[in-house]
Amino acid sequence: MVAALAGIDRAQFGLVRDSVEVSDSALSKQVARLERAGYVAVEKGRVGRQSRTWLRLTALGATVYHRHLRALEAVAAAGAAEITASLDPLAVDALTAGPAAGERASGRRRLAARVVLPRSPLIYRPL
Repeated sequence: MVAALAGIDRAQFGLVRDSVEVSDSALSKQVARLERAGYVAVEKGRVGRQSRTWLRLTALGATVYHRHLRALEAVAAAGAAEITASLDPLAVDALTAGPAAGERASGRRRLAARVVLPRSPLIYRPL
């Protein structure tokens, strides 16, 4: 929901609900939590006789969202670098090689080398 609000000034509740494909009650619960945290502002009004609810990301919400994105990017970059550095070249060759001579292309192969990825020392904790 926060990602849906990040690039716009404000959006009607129904539009956000439809874009993130959740029920009214699920979105209402999330909005209430994010509003209590100060990340989302809720504005209520009327358009003709119809009541409307608009949602917008606050400055704090936008800051926290962008910080979260940067942290995810750092985790992804560190994970990709760690995986690449830890792979045994022989295991990579075994994983990417086609069938050996005499093997059927659709047959299952047993790999001589097993790839074991180390646990990442990087611990990500959302703020």
